[in-house]
Amino acid sequence: MHIKAVLFDIDGTLIDSNDLHVLAWEEAFAGIGASFERDVLHDQIGKGTDMLVPALIPDLDEAERERLGEAHGTIFKDRYLGEAKPFADAHRLLKHVYDHGQKIVLASSASAGELDHYLVLLDARDLVAATTSSDDVERTKPAPDIFATALAKLPGLQPDEVMVVGDTPYDIEAAGKCGIAAIAVRTGGFADDVLQRAGAVAIYDDPAALLAGYDTSPLGPQPVRPKCP
Repeated sequence: MHIKAVLFDIDGTLIDSNDLHVLAWEEAFAGIGASFERDVLHDQIGKGTDMLVPALIPDLDEAERERLGEAHGTIFKDRYLGEAKPFADAHRLLKHVYDHGQKIVLASSASAGELDHYLVLLDARDLVAATTSSDDVERTKPAPDIFATALAKLPGLQPDEVMVVGDTPYDIEAAGKCGIAAIAVRTGGFADDVLQRAGAVAIYDDPAALLAGYDTSPLGPQPVRPKCP
């Protein structure tokens, strides 16, 4: 099946921001007297507040969880967002997808404000057909909501006609729950075996490597089977 659209995660996939989110969450948790090792925090990156906080502090009520998420958002915006940069060839990868006639949707657990900032960083506003953010859904990854919402913005396309590119197992799990295959990149700092167990159909080092191998990747042109005589 020819892939007609690509749903890209942003943080850790197109933008080098995962470690910055770790620092922001570390400060946010410190604000309520909680402390976690950075590798523990890193292993939760890719989730939104609704999924990340209960995984680490299950007994926080909804109001406390929301306040913690707001604290993280404020800290990230004020201290770290300006440090986030695109990975090498991230723009060129998006342009390549666009030039090949495949639609692009940015589907992220980030806030709408962060997503808009990243569109500018990636110089991608004219390349992107649609976006989805944590503001658009009730549940973030690994729940399927973000990719299900993204798919709904591509009328007429079926799950086997689109593919996800992400950096965390939560991207891959969320895609799988929608019946969508996913390619992983290693830029998020997750081990290959973790990405493979989540269901990644292929793994590339970074956006540049995916771009270099695009034609032979699951996103590239599919071979046409000869007709039977």
